[in-house]
Amino acid sequence: MSTNQVILNIRFKIKPGKKEIFRDSLFAMINNFRNEPTFVTAIVSDDIDNSNDLVIYEIWQGTRDRWIQEEFPKPYRKEYEEALTSLIDDRIVSWLDPIGEWGSQLTNVTR
Repeated sequence: MSTNQVILNIRFKIKPGKKEIFRDSLFAMINNFRNEPTFVTAIVSDDIDNSNDLVIYEIWQGTRDRWIQEEFPKPYRKEYEEALTSLIDDRIVSWLDPIGEWGSQLTNVTR
């Protein structure tokens, strides 16, 4: 099932003592991409059980290939990516295709 949307679920394992700096960098990047025409929404959450983990959940119009081709090369992302090496120990990226939604209408999924 294709919804013509893609979701990025990214877990960051932040280096001890770097969470606030990382958060500032992430929020600055979000402020850059939130005006992109294919952007739908982003939710940033602290992991309650892992104090050095932070998760971002982004919804974009289009496909993974289109996102990689059009969004990843943006100049503000390059600066952000360069800063990550000193701020995180690991990043786990999941690309998701929405298939069901209840309680909101952020995706193109109909049930």
